[in-house]
Amino acid sequence: MIRPNPNSYVAGLEPYEPGRPITDVAREHGLDPSRIAKLASNENPLGPSLRALQAIRNSLEHTHLYPDGAGLALRDAIAQAHGLTRDHVILGCGSNEIIEFCYHAYTQPGQGRVLASAYAFAVYGLMARLFGIPFEEVPDRNFHHDLAGFSARLKEDVRLVFLASPNNPTGTRIPNAELTAFVEKFPAGPLLVLDEAYYEFIPEPPPSIRWVKEGRPLVVLRTFSKVQGLAGLRIGYGLAHPEIAAVLQKSRQPFNTSSPAQAAALAALADTEHVRQTVALTDAGRDRLHNFLKNLQLRFLPGTGNFVMVEVGDGDAVFRNLQKHGIIVRPLRSYRLPTWIRISIGTPEQMTRLEEILPKVLPAKK
Repeated sequence: MIRPNPNSYVAGLEPYEPGRPITDVAREHGLDPSRIAKLASNENPLGPSLRALQAIRNSLEHTHLYPDGAGLALRDAIAQAHGLTRDHVILGCGSNEIIEFCYHAYTQPGQGRVLASAYAFAVYGLMARLFGIPFEEVPDRNFHHDLAGFSARLKEDVRLVFLASPNNPTGTRIPNAELTAFVEKFPAGPLLVLDEAYYEFIPEPPPSIRWVKEGRPLVVLRTFSKVQGLAGLRIGYGLAHPEIAAVLQKSRQPFNTSSPAQAAALAALADTEHVRQTVALTDAGRDRLHNFLKNLQLRFLPGTGNFVMVEVGDGDAVFRNLQKHGIIVRPLRSYRLPTWIRISIGTPEQMTRLEEILPKVLPAKK
């Protein structure tokens, strides 16, 4: 069979590896899917709000109609929540799609450079390779972003700079004073992409909305996948000065967010009690996990999102053995961290099961 030759940028690309699905693990190990604790993908263990679920149901009778391509009602609600205007808001199929918009709008194949921290979200580098853009990792400082290292590399050829706070998978955040100093000195030319997917989980968050209002050359990424529990609907947004937002809008496919996703996000945005409950559960679960890992004398990074990264000796083996007991975590070999795993915060019952099983599957200490 004669096959067409793929784009050279795509030919050698390793696709993004998500957390394993519950149904797949249940089938492989003969387990009841309802008994499996998925602590791999930083999802909301409480699920979506009841108001969001009802909004989804209400939207289904209009499935024969295309969604509002401009997402006007949702963009208005997001803008109002942040003291911005509709023209500051870009909707995406998850905040991941807005990362793609940034590449479409602000890079050209083979030209310039993109900067991100070592051990940052894999999609930043994956997109760079997909678009044929040189990608440069800035060495971290003990799993933290090194903003001085970023500043030293900010030459005229840099097109995009990605900062994530809290960062995935490390769970570390950039201190507000450091981030503010970096943003206020950020040069004209490149676009700063500030990924705040876990923004709602951190106390004393940075003044990122103020930077948008000031017209700084940045886009702030947010998502409904985490604290609002809408990961399956793929809905996120970006906030930027209207001139930047308008450029990103040109990269958007028509109807890129569905009617159920827009309706659910609109309802979830208004359900502040569900957000409060999620944050409270996460804070308690994260403190509990920190204490448990201390008692096991395992090295870990204190989390600031809804997950914790922990060193277990052989991440792949622990990942496989936990699955046999109905617990899914995230191995980090793809991040060049083969001795580490990432554990999402679950319900109290799920965390109890983890505490019972994890010590049994850890490699024997030498």
